[in-house]
Amino acid sequence: MKQVIVILVLRFSDAVGCPAFSVSDAPMIANKESASRRLIASMITSIQFAAHSHFVYHRSMSVETNTDISVARIAAAIGEPARARMLYSLIDGHARTGTELAAVAEVGASTASVHLGRLMKEHLVKVVVQGKHRYYSLKGNEVADALEALSVLAGGARDKFVPNTPSYLRVARTCYDHIAGALGVQLHDRLKTLDWFAPSSNGRDDDYDVTQKGMEGLIALGVDLDATRQLRRRFAFACLDWSERRSHLGGAVGAALLDVALRRKWVMQDAGNRALSITHFGRRDMLARLGLQV
Repeated sequence: MKQVIVILVLRFSDAVGCPAFSVSDAPMIANKESASRRLIASMITSIQFAAHSHFVYHRSMSVETNTDISVARIAAAIGEPARARMLYSLIDGHARTGTELAAVAEVGASTASVHLGRLMKEHLVKVVVQGKHRYYSLKGNEVADALEALSVLAGGARDKFVPNTPSYLRVARTCYDHIAGALGVQLHDRLKTLDWFAPSSNGRDDDYDVTQKGMEGLIALGVDLDATRQLRRRFAFACLDWSERRSHLGGAVGAALLDVALRRKWVMQDAGNRALSITHFGRRDMLARLGLQV
């Protein structure tokens, strides 16, 4: 609502019989004009007129327009062929190094770095640093869903990720002091499905807290959670597996589960290397206790 003063002044002048006057006539009507202004001022405080809604060019655009700009920016990031190849190579859920993504995109290392910086800026990919390696993966399920929807429109098939790790290490092995390889990834995914773990409140995206169900389950397996919490190391976190390029369970809880697996004869450690052999009893017991089929 807005107050329209000019129109009100003109209309009031007509109503009280004030004709148009020149500058030379001003002294003769000074008293009448002063009284008119006081009356008009009192009327304005109680009279409002509807203002027309219209677009103001110098003001901010609507939320919908801002969304359109964001969509266009993300589409431009995806639409560059080299970046598109990088993104679609990550849609299988396996992380890759910058060197591998450069090969996939058929560009040099420096160009790949620029492309990955753009994709990270638009929140399409994330990076995990482990040792001297930087592993890139899609930012989340929303990104994968968007790429899947675009692939339906475009058609065509994608190459499947094939690790070059020796098979005896890929099935199951130790990573420092926890279970890695396909078994480690399956165990991690199964325990998350069982709601044994939840994102940690410490602010680190890859750290876990144990839920009430997880506490009960780990204690039933023989894990001493009190002693595990007192260790001066990360409690539980998603550790990227170098052969599967997906996460297995690391930290103090991961080490405790390896101890459980060895004590319960789920796995046997090979002499002279990091490989773990899954026993027949281990397959049956993990299925019975965890619903994990390996």
